[in-house]
Amino acid sequence: MREFVFEIRYAPGSDELMDVFIESPEASSNALLCSMGDAKLWKLDRTVGPTAAVEDATSLLTDTSYDQLSVSDRSYDARQYTDVLEREPGRSLIYNYFDKLARCDSVPIITNQYLDGALLFEVTRRGGTEKWRILMEDDKKVGMLYDTLQGRLGGGLSFHFHHIGDSTGSVLTLFNSVAIQPEQHHVLEKAAKEGYYRTPRETTLDELATELECPRSTVSYRLRRAEAALVNEYLTNNS
Repeated sequence: MREFVFEIRYAPGSDELMDVFIESPEASSNALLCSMGDAKLWKLDRTVGPTAAVEDATSLLTDTSYDQLSVSDRSYDARQYTDVLEREPGRSLIYNYFDKLARCDSVPIITNQYLDGALLFEVTRRGGTEKWRILMEDDKKVGMLYDTLQGRLGGGLSFHFHHIGDSTGSVLTLFNSVAIQPEQHHVLEKAAKEGYYRTPRETTLDELATELECPRSTVSYRLRRAEAALVNEYLTNNS
């Protein structure tokens, strides 16, 4: 497994969410993202810190009118599903699923244009800095990705390279000892077996629903809940 690590730094006023962390240095967030092809993406954000800052960040991450994906000045169209998994003073956990993404200049979507088998995207936000770690099978086209990311950044954003090399730290440990409902596990197992998480995708929700003899909406819901449980476990053990 290889990793590509870099930072995107935000000037004050260039992004509402990053302004929360700029104005509250004690606050931080960790996020895990996974894009599935060029049109679907799920994202889980854990935010901790002063209560007011966490509330401001949570409000933005659950606001469908806020552009939380694009790093350019271009907006995107998408269908968005949001679920608040945890919300208490000084701490929140938000799950977002995006479908039918169009013209989206997000890091995962751009990455999938160049890297096959890009598995996970880990993001840490603190102050005006967003640190990205991309876990991938190979880095043959990272140079092209590097150039594209720098060229797509909107006003007030700057790109800072860290390193490319063998991955460090734990990878995909979220699959160990996590409790998932049996019906969710069954759908997740079938989706993985049929290639739903491969790039390019080898099956669709409609095909899975037919094979499982379940409504498409039920299959989609169970997958989202299973994914959220897995990522929650990962962030709990790696925050």
